[in-house]
Amino acid sequence: MPLALFDLDNSLVDRQSALSDAITTLCRTHGFGAAIEQQLRTNLVDRATAGDFTRLRAAFDLDVSAAQLWQEYVSFMAAAVTCRPEVLEGLACMRAAAWTIGVITNGAGDIQRAKLSATGLDALVDGVAVSGDLEIRKPDLRLFQLAATRCGANLADGGWMIGDNPTGDIGGGHQAGLRTIWLRGRPWPDGLAAAHHVVDDVTDAITILLNETSE
Repeated sequence: MPLALFDLDNSLVDRQSALSDAITTLCRTHGFGAAIEQQLRTNLVDRATAGDFTRLRAAFDLDVSAAQLWQEYVSFMAAAVTCRPEVLEGLACMRAAAWTIGVITNGAGDIQRAKLSATGLDALVDGVAVSGDLEIRKPDLRLFQLAATRCGANLADGGWMIGDNPTGDIGGGHQAGLRTIWLRGRPWPDGLAAAHHVVDDVTDAITILLNETSE
């Protein structure tokens, strides 16, 4: 059973749109002004942790606890995040074609798993590895090893890594001995080995993988 590991944010799901909606909802819920909203949009643009809300509370002397703000943010993100039907359908086709599917993602465990559950992705994957589980981040090889293990697979048997981050997903995938598919968009770093395939959308990557098993 071939292994395919997918990045989550901005690969399988649209994080940026969900982030904007979640911040807007959080600020409206508490009546936060423009300064707080701008700090959230700046600080959470790439990733979010509970510590971001501890710092926000201290900076603006907020009455609401950092723990409450974090939990509300997690809930609002889960409510806002989407995975397009064609992506879900593609993953279902991969499962039907006997692929083993994993998600390997940087981020806090609670929020990443909330996204997987809210979108229905959790029912289509065999294992999940989140950087917050080990306090390490892609491209660390240990996170790739954890993802494979949680899928019941072994990196020594090969497989694929699909994602939008050149260093974390493609560079990390190369280090793990995986073939790679890059979802183009971010700047490509000098000196980084090329991905095996470059596509514009994760559905194109899924098509490539399905063609692999049909050949």
